[in-house]
Amino acid sequence: MEIREVTNISSMREPLNEVLIDCVDNGASIGFLPPLSEVDAGHYWAGVNADLQDQNRIMLIALDNRRIVGCVQLALVSKPNGDHRCDVEKLMVHTAARGKGIGQLLMKALEEKAKSLHRKLLVLDTRLGDAASHLYRKLGFLEAGQIPDFAKNEKGGLDPTVFFYKKL
Repeated sequence: MEIREVTNISSMREPLNEVLIDCVDNGASIGFLPPLSEVDAGHYWAGVNADLQDQNRIMLIALDNRRIVGCVQLALVSKPNGDHRCDVEKLMVHTAARGKGIGQLLMKALEEKAKSLHRKLLVLDTRLGDAASHLYRKLGFLEAGQIPDFAKNEKGGLDPTVFFYKKL
């Protein structure tokens, strides 16, 4: 397993689409509703790539036998009163690669990257009850609170979200 930082994902759209669509279509609450189309996934990655080019975002990918099986992003807060923190976004691991500790490896590498950028605080949110909550707690993130009816789900209902933070 290799964790690698990427600064341009233009040539990686197809495997990244596969991971994103797999995660969304299998219930991940990461900003999209199933079924997610290739076109919509492609538009999303184009926006991410623009942020990478503008150096507003850091992205790490997990490679298993040179195949992308997961990724995570760090959105860098650039406001003068917030340049000590960053937002963890879109931790994804393909369902076929789960149970191997890939999410944990991605998060630990992301934390080290944030430290190298002199960031002091990581912030993230996830749907209440998602498996990711257990991972975040295991990695030392603390729950800051919950917001009801935060995100739509695939059945048309509204799910609560949990906010977490970690001081570095």
